[in-house]
Amino acid sequence: MFAEAVHAILRDHCTPAVVRDIESGGSPQPLWDALEHAVFLELLTPESWGGAGSPMPDLHPVLEQFGRHAMPVPAAQAIVARAVLPPGTAPSGLLTLAPHLQRLPDGGLACPRVPYGQIARHVLAGDTQGWVLLDTAGAQRTDADIPGLQLASLRWPDASAVVRSGAAGAVDLESRGAALHAAVITGALGRVFEMTLQHCNDRVQFGRSLGRFQAVQHQLAVMAEHVAAASAATQAAFSQEGASPNPMAAAMAKARTSAAAAVVATTAHALHGAIGVTADHDLHLHTRRLHAWRMAHGSESFWHRRIGQAVLGSGLPLARFIREPEPRITP
Repeated sequence: MFAEAVHAILRDHCTPAVVRDIESGGSPQPLWDALEHAVFLELLTPESWGGAGSPMPDLHPVLEQFGRHAMPVPAAQAIVARAVLPPGTAPSGLLTLAPHLQRLPDGGLACPRVPYGQIARHVLAGDTQGWVLLDTAGAQRTDADIPGLQLASLRWPDASAVVRSGAAGAVDLESRGAALHAAVITGALGRVFEMTLQHCNDRVQFGRSLGRFQAVQHQLAVMAEHVAAASAATQAAFSQEGASPNPMAAAMAKARTSAAAAVVATTAHALHGAIGVTADHDLHLHTRRLHAWRMAHGSESFWHRRIGQAVLGSGLPLARFIREPEPRITP
């Protein structure tokens, strides 16, 4: 139900033309308002705080829709952030999550490579000391050299930029960020595969469609395997009731989807040929985000290391570790 409703909104308000306009500096406010007025940004927020109080399984298909439509605003991040912030403290406007928080020796704060950092009004970040809500109006921005993705590093000269802070260990922002990016990656993977399959069926070369060549079929099969594996891993991360994922399941999902992102994006462009690298084709709207989301909140290498440390630290054989009801991962 939620997925169908958000799809209807995005079909009208998040078209490829809208995505291109926002990437070029156009206002993201109409799209943001459409999602906010439909209360989709409050899906995880508890009912006692005025939200929908939806569990993680209900959020999964919504985030996949965000990925399928190449979401150009931090809607997924805002859903998580609004569920974390105490009632009445969530700020208005675009709100995103920072993958890392650095507390500088001079008393300042820094958040490197923040998704949507170029357009976000506030940033929620956290570390082992706790979380902080930061107003970007007082930040020094360094835009990443990746056209159209609104990625930026932010620095606050002093802690006066903190709007509100929370206690250490209260919220696992790292696992939530990993899970939400796994879900949007899965949605984008599915859309890229569909576009590639359609192109291979429609494009005729040497008297027959590309999809009838064995070499092309092999590459399509590899893409399909990665999409299916990523989807299964992400579903596991969102299978737990409540408003937060199991950390180990989130780690595995982000590792698997990030690994799939590179393969699927590369293969899609190879099979599209020259047309796939043109600005006029919609493929790059998704593949550029696959590469950016792959790195956001930890790439596959980052999470593979964490998972390996958890396995070795458990003292259990690998097979038994996997069968544990709730395997744990330590930040």
